[in-house]
Amino acid sequence: MMLSMYQASAPRFTHMLSNLSAILQKAEEQAAARKFDPTVLLAARLYPDMLPLLRQVQIACDNAKGPVARLAGVEPPKHEDSEQSFADLQARITKTIDFISSVAANQIDGSEDRDIQLKVGPRELRFTGMQYLFGFALPNFYFHVVTAYDILRHNGIELGKRDYLGEI
Repeated sequence: MMLSMYQASAPRFTHMLSNLSAILQKAEEQAAARKFDPTVLLAARLYPDMLPLLRQVQIACDNAKGPVARLAGVEPPKHEDSEQSFADLQARITKTIDFISSVAANQIDGSEDRDIQLKVGPRELRFTGMQYLFGFALPNFYFHVVTAYDILRHNGIELGKRDYLGEI
């Protein structure tokens, strides 16, 4: 059986974004129950030189929609990075999932050898579709999702591995 680039990408991104949405919902609910300002969580970091929760979620969304678009050969949608609340982050996740869901399997399948070029900081990176998905896109996406999870867990939000993995 051949690997489907679509099955290895779009459903994985939407599954984990759905889990991230549920994790953020739990964080917001627990902040309200404990009567503390939820914006404290949005600004929380694991370490001073790391990005806060809010940016981790934004970047996780970017690292889902961007790869799906590039593998499909379409322009990734632009998001303004203007989110300021849990509700705003939930809306961004929804927009990202909606975009991913709009891309058909036949647009991504067969992209194993597609030339993918992107600029990361001052560097120009070039990959085949398969190298990009497995060696760059998925690892970056999972890094930001797990970092968001870790920030919340570190700040006392009651979460477990099952929250991260979601329904399997």
